[in-house]
Amino acid sequence: MAALPLARLRLYKPAFYSTGVDCFGPFLLKIGRRVEKRWGILYKCLTTRAVHIDLLHSLDTDSFLLSLRRFMACRGSPVELLSDQETNFRGGERELREAFQSMSHDLQQRLAPQKIAFHFNPPASPHFGGVWEREIRSIKMALSATIGAQSVSEEVLRTVLIEVENILNSKPLGYVSSNVADLDPVTPNLLLTGRLDSSLPAVIYPKEEGLSHRRWKHSQVLADHFWSSFIRHYLPNLQVRHKWHHTGPDITQGTVVMIMDPQQPRAHWQVGMVVRVHPSQDSKVRSVDVQVEGKVYTRPVARLVVLPPIPEEDKEELQIPTVA
Repeated sequence: MAALPLARLRLYKPAFYSTGVDCFGPFLLKIGRRVEKRWGILYKCLTTRAVHIDLLHSLDTDSFLLSLRRFMACRGSPVELLSDQETNFRGGERELREAFQSMSHDLQQRLAPQKIAFHFNPPASPHFGGVWEREIRSIKMALSATIGAQSVSEEVLRTVLIEVENILNSKPLGYVSSNVADLDPVTPNLLLTGRLDSSLPAVIYPKEEGLSHRRWKHSQVLADHFWSSFIRHYLPNLQVRHKWHHTGPDITQGTVVMIMDPQQPRAHWQVGMVVRVHPSQDSKVRSVDVQVEGKVYTRPVARLVVLPPIPEEDKEELQIPTVA
């Protein structure tokens, strides 16, 4: 296991300087007599661990760019944005790049300091974004137990997501002392607002209010359910942390590997050869390009199985390329 990446150690930088982003959902909304789907989007500061949650009307490029504008208006413009290979993120990066290239040279020089650098994880490698993927998992587990298959109004769902954001931003970042004379713990809310807790005091409503027509009471009941599920499923996992200390050999160019892909049909094995390696900042190889039957796939090394070398006379029969 390598040291923390630079995006996790942006000292003396504002919150959301380095941000990870991902989507989750869908949720069922009741709008009039019809039921529609909505998705959530999570922006996570990789240094302060603060989160910003917003609601998406769809998973297309326009919805992502509108959400990014709302996020920048609330939290400021990030310098780098890390995500997976979802089409809405790819499309948003392409549209912003093309819009920047169409500007005049003088305008490009003026806007260059505000340009966002997009960094995409290799395909089929969710562990590259473990910081925000783990947050997504905890939110989805708690919200699935809270909302489930019931359809709520858009106003209630938006309120619940903001309440969830406040719950996640109120988590202590370090040790919490039991002595009242000690200093208060540092939380993301403290780093964002400069004060301990900016939310209203929690009010406990009976579960029967979840079926009430008073939408503001319904949202509070859902927030209470999220909190109880969050405590039960997420916090116990924070006590366990495994770290490996032994360095293994890196995969080199020309290595024959088998790709582990759960989407492949049964008894279908993708065997190919590594034609290019992508060293990380610590010179360790964590993603490579694998050529399989004339196609090149970028995959993380965690999804590869190194096979014994194949004799030269068998490579043509298996359609495995030779590396000069």
